[in-house]
Amino acid sequence: MRFQLTEDQRALRSGVRELLARRFGPEQLRAAVEAPGRLQKGLWRELGEAGFFALRLPESQGGVGLGLPEAVLAFEEAGRALLPGPLVATHLAAAEVPGAATGETVVTDVGGCGLVEWLSAADVVRGDDGGAVPLRSVDPLTPLHRVPGTPSSPWAAEAPGADPAAVLLTAAEQLGSATRACELAAQHARTREQFGRPIGAFQAVKHLCAEMLVRTETARAAVYAAAVTADPADIDTARLLADDAAVRGARDCLQVHGGMGFTWEFEVHLHLKRAWVRTHRTSDATESEERLAAELLAGSG
Repeated sequence: MRFQLTEDQRALRSGVRELLARRFGPEQLRAAVEAPGRLQKGLWRELGEAGFFALRLPESQGGVGLGLPEAVLAFEEAGRALLPGPLVATHLAAAEVPGAATGETVVTDVGGCGLVEWLSAADVVRGDDGGAVPLRSVDPLTPLHRVPGTPSSPWAAEAPGADPAAVLLTAAEQLGSATRACELAAQHARTREQFGRPIGAFQAVKHLCAEMLVRTETARAAVYAAAVTADPADIDTARLLADDAAVRGARDCLQVHGGMGFTWEFEVHLHLKRAWVRTHRTSDATESEERLAAELLAGSG
């Protein structure tokens, strides 16, 4: 089985990165943080025109006709750029909700534990959002509501199972955050000086950066492999590794930056907050751990 990217896949990843750098760079990110809760509909439509939401739709239905591996690459770039909005829900609704594929309709859904992202900005909500109440979100770019009466745990017997595609695309976003945190930490370690030399010359900082890279590349291999096999166990493994790489990577990046990493001038803390929110989007890690444990026990018998 071959996991190396093809030339077309590399071109797709570069194209998405260039689009996001042009339309959602550091200045636009800062502006979005200063106006929380406002979804940029113009950018949403531009993403639709670029085929972001229709990547996996057949060409006969007006889509791009690509597969899950290509969608994972696009969502990895979205995570790297901290692109806000219910991206996964709109992408998954492209075949069913008119306007979702073109970005004219913003779709959200009722996710794990009854959480709903961007409810006020959405045109369509999939699932019963009756009685949803606002929550104070740790991430300023992900407004949250919660539907009361939903199972408190996503692995409770009455809770619906998470869509594997949603789990994998969220893992791809986590991978993007982990990659960006690793880049930011290495860049700061090379340029920030203490005692007359870059802080990256000190062993403690070197180890932090090396461990971030190892976690990120391990998660990348798992996410890319799961995109090829689409096996539920592979997706659960990818999700656990990507969550760990994103959360711990952002924490370590904050430590490399020191106190300035917590200031609004830096994006490091935003990656940590987004990573925390994503860990509860479709379900939580316990659901994936339970399924993997059950599979291991079944195999050992």
